[in-house]
Amino acid sequence: MLELKEICFARNNKKILNHINLTLENDKFYVITGPNGSGKSTLAKIIMGLEKPDSGKIYLNGEDITEKGIDERAKLGIGFAFQQPVQFKGITVYDLLKLATSKKELKKQEACDILSKVGLCAMEYVDREVNKSLSGGELKRIEIATVMARKPYLAIFDEPEAGIDLWSFQNLTEVFKDISMHSNGTTLVISHQERILNIADEIILINQGEIEDHGEKARLFDQIVNPKKCCKGGNPCE
Repeated sequence: MLELKEICFARNNKKILNHINLTLENDKFYVITGPNGSGKSTLAKIIMGLEKPDSGKIYLNGEDITEKGIDERAKLGIGFAFQQPVQFKGITVYDLLKLATSKKELKKQEACDILSKVGLCAMEYVDREVNKSLSGGELKRIEIATVMARKPYLAIFDEPEAGIDLWSFQNLTEVFKDISMHSNGTTLVISHQERILNIADEIILINQGEIEDHGEKARLFDQIVNPKKCCKGGNPCE
C-alpha cells in the first residue's frame, strides 16, 4: 500500500500540488487524469523520487520513504516509465532487459517472451540498439517491457500514449488490459485517454493541484468522458 499524506509542491512561487492525500491499495489498476498542468506528472515523479515534496510524507507498506532516493525506491519495488522514453546508444534491447531483471544470465528466449507480451516481434528487436532508429511506439513498448520485466510492487506509467501513432496506441491499450488482468502488483497510469480510463479499477481526478474526486471507474468514467451530462438522468447541465 502506498500512502501520500499532505503532499505539497511548488516551483517559482506557483503551487503545483496542494495538500494531496491519497492511498493506493495493493493489486489495483489506477488511472490519474485531469487537465494539462494540473500536477499529474509531478505527482508521479514525487512518488518515484524524481522530485522531492516541499512538505508531507510518503509511506510504502507503512515505511516512510519520503527521504529515500530513486535507487532506494526502485529496490523497494517502485518502477517508472517516462512520457518520453530514454534512448541508450550502444545498449541493445536485450541488454536493457537484463538490467531491468537484474539477471546477468537472462536467456534470450526469456527476453523474447517479455517482448512478445508488449506486442513486439521478439527476434526483430532483441538485438537492436535502443536509439533513434526505433519509433516512438517501439520505444514506449520496450520501456513498458522493462518495467514489466522487473515485476515491480508499484508500476507507474506517465502518459504512455504521448507522441505515438494510433496503431501503436491501440497495441498499448491491449498491453494495459493484460496488465490490469494479470499483474500481481499495483499499477498507476497517468492518462487522458478514454480507452485507458475504461481499464481502471479506480480513477483519480486532479485539478489545479488538488484531488477533485477519486473513486471506482463505474461512478467516475461517464462523468469525466461526458462532462456536459449530469449524473442524474443523463440530461445536459444548464
